[in-house]
Amino acid sequence: MAARLHPAPSAPELVDLRRLSARDLDPLLDEETAAWRAELDWDFEKSADLVRRFVDLRALNGSALYEDGAVTGYLYYVLEENKGLIGDLYVRRDFRTVERENRLLEAGLRAIMESPFITRIESQLMMLRQAPDRVIPQAGFLSSYERNFMRIDLRFAGLPEGGVRRPMYLEKWSDHYHDAAAQLIAAAYDGHIDSRINDQYRSAVGARRFLFNIVQYPGCGAFYRPASFAAFEAFTGRLVGISLASLVNADCGHITQICVAPAVRGTGIGYALLRQSLGALSAGGCHAASLTVTTANRRAVELYERVGFRTIRRFSAYAWEGF
Repeated sequence: MAARLHPAPSAPELVDLRRLSARDLDPLLDEETAAWRAELDWDFEKSADLVRRFVDLRALNGSALYEDGAVTGYLYYVLEENKGLIGDLYVRRDFRTVERENRLLEAGLRAIMESPFITRIESQLMMLRQAPDRVIPQAGFLSSYERNFMRIDLRFAGLPEGGVRRPMYLEKWSDHYHDAAAQLIAAAYDGHIDSRINDQYRSAVGARRFLFNIVQYPGCGAFYRPASFAAFEAFTGRLVGISLASLVNADCGHITQICVAPAVRGTGIGYALLRQSLGALSAGGCHAASLTVTTANRRAVELYERVGFRTIRRFSAYAWEGF
């Protein structure tokens, strides 16, 4: 009896996202949304809807892998002034390999590097497959920084009041604080490792753009004013710290930014801000909260661990320069 021959699976085809419709991406985006919810307690639906909208407008830069009659992976990027940002990369679970992810990454990097005026590329890809022997494309221009995704169960968190060793007061966040907060961020991250990951931290202009993005767009969740605070020196009224929060799920919050002025480090104001934000998230019905922190920032990691945060995922932040 002759052996039955099965056709070999087709090799993945790299397709420009502008040739596709949202319907083509629906199965992939539905799976990614479920993965963010299951693994990180994060509602990715608003981000997925933005992708659908811009794909249907033929306005999203990037590529997709098309094989066996379906989209199995995609990457999109955005360009702003002299920088490229890789917004997302996801390959469906049954097709996920380092080779497929790297093929998408290589295509995106080449397209960005060929764009005029671009001198830097950044990415923080939460769903990228973590492999110890992984070689990232364009490694000659790459700097890599390990980061922690940390989570706290607010139902069991003990958040004792801590003493602040300097006269200060807290106020709820107001948009009137944007300019002062931008100056604060630039000062707080001067020479800090996180300014190598996100160059918006290096100047007040960049920090102002960063603040606008986290307040207006869903990349870090929906901005949540009731759990966002600013700290001021009692005698001068100078802004010396901020803690900004978002909702990433109906019952899960996220600390999108927390920083204090160099002059007040070690006074307890950072803990006071964090405690206030976590308390407000809990009062608003959140059972958990998360944040991300660079692993090498041991002082911050240890503070979060003392409060009750635990690392549930490690991922890498990448920056390419000098190409």
